[in-house]
Amino acid sequence: MGKALEQVKWIWYHRNYLIIFLTPILLLPLPIVIPTSEAKCGYAIILMALYWCTECIPLAVTALLPVVLFPMMGIMKAGDVSIEYLKDSNMLFIGGLLVAIAVENWNLHKRIALRVLLLVGVRPALLMMGFMIVSAFLSMWISNTATTAMMLPIAHAVLQQLKTTELQAEDRDFQASGEDNVGFELESSPTKEPTTTKEKTPDSKSELEAEMNENQISSEILHRSKIKEMEEKYDRLTKGMSLSVCYSASIGGTATLTGTTPNLILKGQMDKLFPGNGDVINFASWFGFSFPSMLLMLAISWLWLQFMFLGFNLKKSFGCGVKSDRDREAYAVMRAEYKKLGRMTFAEVAVLIIFILLVLLWFFREPGFFPGWATVLFNQEDAYVSDGTVAILMSMLFFVIPSRLPTCSGYGYNDKGKIVKAPKPLLTWNVVHERMPWNIILLLGGGFALAAGSEVSGLSVWLGSILTPLEKIPPFAISILLSLLVATFTECSSNTATTTLFLPILASMATAIKIHPLYVMLPCTIAASLAFMLPVATPPNAIAFSFGNLKVIDMVRAGFMLNIIGILCINLGINTWGYSMFDMGTFPQWANLTVNQP
Repeated sequence: MGKALEQVKWIWYHRNYLIIFLTPILLLPLPIVIPTSEAKCGYAIILMALYWCTECIPLAVTALLPVVLFPMMGIMKAGDVSIEYLKDSNMLFIGGLLVAIAVENWNLHKRIALRVLLLVGVRPALLMMGFMIVSAFLSMWISNTATTAMMLPIAHAVLQQLKTTELQAEDRDFQASGEDNVGFELESSPTKEPTTTKEKTPDSKSELEAEMNENQISSEILHRSKIKEMEEKYDRLTKGMSLSVCYSASIGGTATLTGTTPNLILKGQMDKLFPGNGDVINFASWFGFSFPSMLLMLAISWLWLQFMFLGFNLKKSFGCGVKSDRDREAYAVMRAEYKKLGRMTFAEVAVLIIFILLVLLWFFREPGFFPGWATVLFNQEDAYVSDGTVAILMSMLFFVIPSRLPTCSGYGYNDKGKIVKAPKPLLTWNVVHERMPWNIILLLGGGFALAAGSEVSGLSVWLGSILTPLEKIPPFAISILLSLLVATFTECSSNTATTTLFLPILASMATAIKIHPLYVMLPCTIAASLAFMLPVATPPNAIAFSFGNLKVIDMVRAGFMLNIIGILCINLGINTWGYSMFDMGTFPQWANLTVNQP
């Protein structure tokens, strides 16, 4: 038994090497028995899927496999595969991340967060709502992980202050009630009837002492039960607040095209698989669809977490009347944190202006309901300017604009007129190099290479023909079922890898059964970000799990319902405002042309 256990332990410790070397050998019969380009491409995709799911080698390294496998198997030329690794979507991703890095570098996100929380207040329900709104808003522009890592310490500091203040108030009440009881007993003892005999005096004294002891014991018991109840309440509140921050960060990331990687993968895959789609997915169209569904998800998630961890006692949760000492002291903690940031510097103002300009340029590049600035100035004949162009243009300003205003003596001189070094720009390449997740760029490229290989080899057409029987199922049922499948799959796999694997298959299925590709691709892309049930599902979940004294069962109980809520909200959106926005009722000509391509 001991020897067998040792062998199992050895296998477990070396599992990554076993998967790396055994998987290609076990899958090798597929391209040997069926020597077609479809089977060869299928071999590469299955191998990459297993490597991605098990993470036996880094995700970005797995994404480079098409550079090796596709040329060696005769599917694509090496030059054609390599081109897929730097598309317009990658430029949009890089530009968006440079903005996020600048915001984080100058602590602008913390200033925004604390300012909003000071406006919301510290009552439990409002506090949870405030943290969820701030986390969702920040994760629309910066990474979900950075948002969670910043917001959780603030949340815990506020909760700790609330708890300390309430415990101190309870101690004061207990001490005051003890003094009142003693005073009451001393006052009431002379009013008792005088004893008739000397023998009764000791008995009456002992009765008085017993009564006082009994009152004191009952007060102590009541005090301890209140303390225990308070500890349990703040334990639940800490869990609820931790989950609310990490969940709202994931939900907020779905609202913008650059909010999370799967959104950009969808845009890249749409442009690759359906090149004539007329830029159907851009910043404005994505925001128009996803922002309302994000708000709906956020509101229902808040209600669910409120019910789970705070209950529905609205008077207690929201509070009425004058603020208590507890509220004032907790509010003071947030105000002190805000004051530590000092006044807004020139660098913060500059970053904020560039950020606002970027968002406005994205929105009005091609809003859809009137000609955008890019259409009027540059895109009259063809789509020359894209969201990626705008992102790179604005992010380059961070390397040009200095981080300090000139002094009265001008640039290069201090107040005394002596020559000094020039101020650093808003961003330096060293900062970018440290914080930029370069691996995601390779992941995006790997996905585009897989899509290209599937198209060139004919695998996408073959998959489409296999999935044709799905025509008999109503489209809304297909969308819900596939969203559930993706949401379940992404609990155990990275959302980037999940989206990369599923989207080409979903595109093939949509073209085969003649439904609008976005009808299934859009809900499934957003569903890939709804990994709420396990600590390992996303980095925000893992951070919250380590911070909030959570158990896995807490996350499963809260996350399971949120997964269902999220999928229903997305599918409600795709069948209402999304249906009219993208004209889901008709099969687009650009999708039909793609199917007919050789």
